Amino acid sequence: MDEFERLLKKYERIDKDGKPIEEETGEIDYFAEGEQEEFVRIPKERIAVLIGRKGKTKKEIEERTGTKIEVDSETGEVFITSTGETKDPLAVWKARDVVLAIGRGFSPERAFRLFNEGEILEVVNLTDIVVGNEKNALPRVRGRIIGRKGRTREIIEEMSGADVSVYGKTVAIIGNPIQVEVARTAIEKLARGSPHGVVYRYLERRKKDLELESSSYYEALEGKAEDWEEE
Repeated sequence: MDEFERLLKKYERIDKDGKPIEEETGEIDYFAEGEQEEFVRIPKERIAVLIGRKGKTKKEIEERTGTKIEVDSETGEVFITSTGETKDPLAVWKARDVVLAIGRGFSPERAFRLFNEGEILEVVNLTDIVVGNEKNALPRVRGRIIGRKGRTREIIEEMSGADVSVYGKTVAIIGNPIQVEVARTAIEKLARGSPHGVVYRYLERRKKDLELESSSYYEALEGKAEDWEEE
């Protein structure tokens, strides 16, 4: 048998006796171990929070997503890979976003909101908004967003329905896309110098529509899920 024929038989769907292999029926497993992977880096001071007491937090993320998470405590690098237990095609991405949220200052409990269908994470880099090289510009902007005793951040959360974490040079937001858009707009307005009163009035106006828009969003999401199941 020449080399060409040998290779041809190697890749044909035949068994060891040269008989054709029948196509298997049933559920298709799209995920082989390690087939999907994501790599992120979080601040080293947040590693202990990600791992949790006796590894509890990391283990819960792995169990809820069916993924494997490896953490390099020296560098803050986190590797997330699919396993034989991975069922959700978005599982690796969900685990990645939960890890990123914890890295951006959210408690694990608040970061776990991302496991809910339709919830997303958005990270706003304040250095992309703050203009000028003034030494105290960034701390001042952070202070405007947080507010006295955290009150401004709380108002943004209450009015938008999103969760907000101000950490380092970033502001991270968790919610559905509509809630995130409203919270992000309020944060950007404050970062650019808009008076708090103006921002609060914007939030008040948008709050009236948020509940209806969010309900429509979740209904549409549920409808798509039903369509996928039927297919």
